[in-house]
Amino acid sequence: MSGGSSPQRHGRRAGSALPARLERRNALFQQWQALLTNRTKRTRTGEMLIQGVRPISQAIAHGVEIRALLWDGRTQPSRWAQDLLDAPPAPVVEVSEALMAELGEREDGAPELLALAAVPADDMARLRPSASSVLVAFDRPSGPGNIGSLARTVDALGAEGLLITGRSADAWDPAAIRASTGSLFATTVLRLPSHREVMDWIASRRALGEPWTVVGLDEAGGHQLAHTDLTGPTLLVVGNETTGMSAGWREACDVIAEIPMSGSASSLNASVAGSIALYEARRQRSTGAVSG
Repeated sequence: MSGGSSPQRHGRRAGSALPARLERRNALFQQWQALLTNRTKRTRTGEMLIQGVRPISQAIAHGVEIRALLWDGRTQPSRWAQDLLDAPPAPVVEVSEALMAELGEREDGAPELLALAAVPADDMARLRPSASSVLVAFDRPSGPGNIGSLARTVDALGAEGLLITGRSADAWDPAAIRASTGSLFATTVLRLPSHREVMDWIASRRALGEPWTVVGLDEAGGHQLAHTDLTGPTLLVVGNETTGMSAGWREACDVIAEIPMSGSASSLNASVAGSIALYEARRQRSTGAVSG
């Protein structure tokens, strides 16, 4: 390394101590590698591997617990990497270039850094709603890329959280993290068994006097989204990419709203539909007006 001191190396915050250097495949490497493709491993260990400059930076900035930084040991790190290595948020493990290339899943060589991080808790208490909150529930999404794309819009348009319900792709899949460009770490993301947990929470907020409206998105809702009042605390429900909302979610909705379409398309991508609804909520709140 140049331009700074050697990275600190110390024991892991949780579990067994980490090695200072890893040069060949062993059980630890296989465990890290499994985090990229095996949801069960991520769930069992409560850990994920974060790839990419922005996702790593976002995770650190938003207080995600970093358990290790994996470093390729290059002699001329970038300023970004050097700054992290000078004051690492977790133990640093120097990993051979070949192994880093495998973990980075890149065709252009090994990444400088990867982050081993704790998966955030799926606890509704993490939500901090306000009088004008917008939350998004994504029901049984099958594609991690759609989760990441919708999380990016949730972050960009100021919603308070993204709730993933039912049997779905994993929000902490590397594909979801990449698609979000790190926004999964900038917003509250919760994975919940079904609509029931969300509606119990909605009921508790209504009991406090908060007038929450649950708005489902459907291509044949019969009520145009632009004519739906989204200025109060709102839960937007986006259904599965193929089958739409579950019967439970449909019954729970106060309004089923549609996005008018023309042309030959029969439906919108789920993350696109959610993004349009979030933009409409933002428009109504900035203008104070509901169309029609």
